[in-house]
Amino acid sequence: MAAENYTVKNVDGFIITGFDHLQNQKLLGFLILITYMLILLGNSINLCIISTNRHLHKPMYILICNLAVVDIMFSSTCCTTMISVLLAEIKTVSYYSCISRMFFYHLGDFTVCMALTLMAIDRLIAIRLPLRYHSIVTNSRTFLFIFLTWLITITLMGVLTSVVDNVPYCQPVIRYVFCDYPSMIRAACVNPEPYFFLPAMINLWWFCGQFPFIMCTYAVLAYSVTKLSNNASKRQMINTCLSHLIVLFSYYAPKMVHALLTRIGVVLTLTERNAILIVASLIPPLVNPTVYCTRTKEIKKRLGRKDDHCIIKQ
Repeated sequence: MAAENYTVKNVDGFIITGFDHLQNQKLLGFLILITYMLILLGNSINLCIISTNRHLHKPMYILICNLAVVDIMFSSTCCTTMISVLLAEIKTVSYYSCISRMFFYHLGDFTVCMALTLMAIDRLIAIRLPLRYHSIVTNSRTFLFIFLTWLITITLMGVLTSVVDNVPYCQPVIRYVFCDYPSMIRAACVNPEPYFFLPAMINLWWFCGQFPFIMCTYAVLAYSVTKLSNNASKRQMINTCLSHLIVLFSYYAPKMVHALLTRIGVVLTLTERNAILIVASLIPPLVNPTVYCTRTKEIKKRLGRKDDHCIIKQ
């Protein structure tokens, strides 16, 4: 076969063809650009407010900062490619640029999942063990667990990147909308099924391990809130938990829809797959800063202050 004469070294770049069938490419490009700018603005505001206010240098806000950094990295890797293809009409991505974007995209995706788990544990300890919370959850321990989550995800992504970097490519065409692991494996001249075993195990851990665990923590939190006698404390806890649940479902909902549709035998077209991929990549990093700016009392209060360091006078 002619494909056997092509190896990974023969591929200098990839052509992104996921948008070729769309008629209103410029409109979609502007929508993605506006969404990306809002993501950068919202997460930057959160980072600026928390980093410049010593009163917010607490474990929960450190976790929010971690999520903001991940959201910026996660959205930047995919948005820059889509904006380049749709608005600048630059469809070619160099080989190593594509691999690096894939690395940081999935690194962000995995790290968001780990960050949501840490935030759920933080809230669980805060409500179940309020008197011991400050002795158990310290800033140093929070940084340690954040470091460990990054270390785990970087290791996993190193394995996936090594797999992608060692498969032979028959043609430098990616039929999806940006560089990620599935699109690059499907661009290779190999049977893709064996290469999806590790991602399938990771997804299994997400949906059957971490997601049920997080939901159990919030079930315990809901039960604990009902036992509170102070209405003000009860409202505060409900508001905090609701914020976390909104963020949680904005992340998991698109993935669960895709997984369920695939599981029940619905055959998705390439356009539908790309649409779900775009929603799953843009909605969570857009929702997260919005939720924490509007529903977290301390951030909302400092956001409204005229003398806040992050407010630029007109």
